[in-house]
Amino acid sequence: MAAAQCPDVEVVFARGRQEPPGVGAVGDVFVNALRSKTPLSVGVYGVNYVADTDAAAGATDIRMRVQSMAKTCPNTRMVLGGYSLGATAADLMTRANRLSSSERQHVAAVVMFGNGGKRLGPAPAYADRTIDQCADGDPICGRGFNWDSHLQPSYIGSGLIDQAASYVAGRL
Repeated sequence: MAAAQCPDVEVVFARGRQEPPGVGAVGDVFVNALRSKTPLSVGVYGVNYVADTDAAAGATDIRMRVQSMAKTCPNTRMVLGGYSLGATAADLMTRANRLSSSERQHVAAVVMFGNGGKRLGPAPAYADRTIDQCADGDPICGRGFNWDSHLQPSYIGSGLIDQAASYVAGRL
């Protein structure tokens, strides 16, 4: 990628379980919210994985994308994220800590929605730049018992995505 084709920021987002390829509904809303909060150009990469049960494959694709962008677009700031199973993929990638320290410096923020690993807290190498959002009542990331709280509308209509976009915009 020529430097002129490199965005100022790239969102690498893993969609939720059984969503079609791309960034998914939560990812779309997040990207649009972020674009409304920054004058920087924002590119988007939908994590390439089978969004059914294999979060590890998503984590690998996230790592490979960061490594590739660090080489081809060294001035691009990366935002890693995901929803539900995709949040687990992002969480696994940060916990595996397989990026070099120079590659990690390209990661401006990590944003997760409905992350099953939320109870563990953020990965130490990314703790200073992570926001991990959980909807009220969501049993996957919180202590709730309302399964509907884990579904996309609970995130899209709750203000959590806008709050995360503000957090990320402040880190760019």
